[in-house]
This record gives sequence, C-alpha cells and structure tokens, in this order.
Amino acid sequence: ELPESWADMQEPLLEGMCFTLKYLGMTLVEKPKGEDMAAAAIRRIVATARVGARKFQKVILTVSPRGISLQDADTKEMVETISIYRISYCTTDKLQNKVFAYVAQSQESGALECHAFLSPKKKIAQAVTLTVAQAFQMALDLWEATHAGR
Repeated sequence: ELPESWADMQEPLLEGMCFTLKYLGMTLVEKPKGEDMAAAAIRRIVATARVGARKFQKVILTVSPRGISLQDADTKEMVETISIYRISYCTTDKLQNKVFAYVAQSQESGALECHAFLSPKKKIAQAVTLTVAQAFQMALDLWEATHAGR
C-alpha cells in the first residue's frame, strides 16, 4: 500500500524502488513511444506468453534515476541493467491493467524492444509506471543541476 504522499518521497527512489514482477517477454517495436504501439506490443507478448505455458521468470525490478535493473528473484542473479537514457516509454496497459511495459533501445543491436511484466495487482503496475516517470524527472533534475554551471 503506497502512502498518499509517496510521489514526494525522493529518498527511497535515489536508492532504488523494488518491485517483484513476472517477466512476460519482449518484442521488437518500430517506434520509441506511443500508446497504440505499446498496446499492440503488449498484446503480442501476452499472446506469445499464453501459448508458451511455461513458468514466468520472477524478477525484482528496481527503478532509480540511473534506470531499471532486473534481478532474478530466486537466484538473485543480475539479469539486465537498462540506463534511464535508453528508456523511451513506459506504460500500464489499459486492457491488461496488471501489465507494466517499457520500451528501450537495445545496447547490443540498437533495436527498440518492448519488455512486459505481470504484476500481482493493477495498483502495483501503476506504481511501477509512476515510479519510472518520477525517476525520469529526477534524472533530468540531476542532469540539469550538474550542467547548470556551464
């Protein structure tokens, strides 16, 4: 349960806010952002995930002004770290409202990838989205603060 003033709580975000989610998968996308693009990508990922009938990897997604890091919830092994500067979009799907997704540029190929995660509750998916938005704002504020004197 998030407190009413949680949007003002910057301290925990600097350290990183953690969410335990299930990784549904990834699909390539054409555009860096947009609701329709994201909705279509999430539909593809969810459809593929349903067909697979495998157990989804449980991950700890940590959001900070540096970006998003993914850690395997069981093995505690680091899966991936995505710089905030490579993330172009994040959303909670309107229809699949427990699904959080973000679009980022792959460090290896430069391709745009949409990654989707299933959260236990709609509120958690929304909280992740809001936390990423807040991390963007903090990263911008920190960047502007360091470049203000130039």
